Amino acid sequence: MTGSSSRMLALLSLLQMRRDWPGAVLADRLEVTARTVRRDVDRLRELGYRITAIKGPDGGYRLDAGSELPPLLFDDAQAVAIAVALQNVPATGIDIDEGAARALATVRQVMPSRLRHRIDGIRFTGEANETRVDPAVLEAVSSAVHGRVVLRFDYGDADRPARRTEPHAVVTREGRWYLLAWDLAADDWRTFRLDRLTPRIPTGPAFTPRPLPAADAQTYLSARAKGSDAEERWPCIGEVVLALPAREVAHWVGSDGTVEPVDDGSCRVTIGSWSWVGVLAALTRFDAEFTIVGPEPLADAARALAGRFAAASDSPS
Repeated sequence: MTGSSSRMLALLSLLQMRRDWPGAVLADRLEVTARTVRRDVDRLRELGYRITAIKGPDGGYRLDAGSELPPLLFDDAQAVAIAVALQNVPATGIDIDEGAARALATVRQVMPSRLRHRIDGIRFTGEANETRVDPAVLEAVSSAVHGRVVLRFDYGDADRPARRTEPHAVVTREGRWYLLAWDLAADDWRTFRLDRLTPRIPTGPAFTPRPLPAADAQTYLSARAKGSDAEERWPCIGEVVLALPAREVAHWVGSDGTVEPVDDGSCRVTIGSWSWVGVLAALTRFDAEFTIVGPEPLADAARALAGRFAAASDSPS
């Protein structure tokens, strides 16, 4: 690909990213002069792209609605992104596997041989998501979120009246799709799995979005999974010194806590769970000695659990 062709593809990609681009900013991003940007814009117009010049002190350009980027003009990075995204569709849980396979085949046919070979070289095997979401459900729910209109839907029990909600966001977590919404009957925030949801039509009236108790929808969902509404934090967090090297522990603690080296053979572990016994369960899986640093409820739980284990070991078989 020549420098000019590559630059024009980059220009098209930038114009699609946002509505208006000052000419000087485009020139800086492409590392060319403003005159070169004007020349490239004229070439794109000759190819049929509707690009409007924006008047004003800064000047600039806008790619008008309806302008399309032909697959033949995908650059290398876009081709790789398409191949990875479409092949990874089964892992998303959205039931469009066949459509994704046909889309990849169609895009492949209209690409230059160089890009076809590059796409063909991207092959990987992933775990298919067994939780399947109807694409029509995703479309209906997302449309209600975007339009800020009351969404009615059946959920689980068919005998139960339809839910009436103010949909706030669609969020994915650990392979599942959720709707975060204000439940008008419960007068509270609720999360609903999209694979169990059947939208009803028509939708209800428009509403003004309520402020979330958390920073954003993803944080709220993560916080709820840890027993909170506003902060992604476990209700019980304990600290111990574990008789194992930090390198052998860090991977297994993951996002549930932190690991700090003490010396070559031990580390300080801070880890959380739903309960103090849950914290101890997370620690005993390492099958190593540890010393409790705190807090006191964790030590109390350890003493109580030790009594249970002792009683269980003394029980007749």
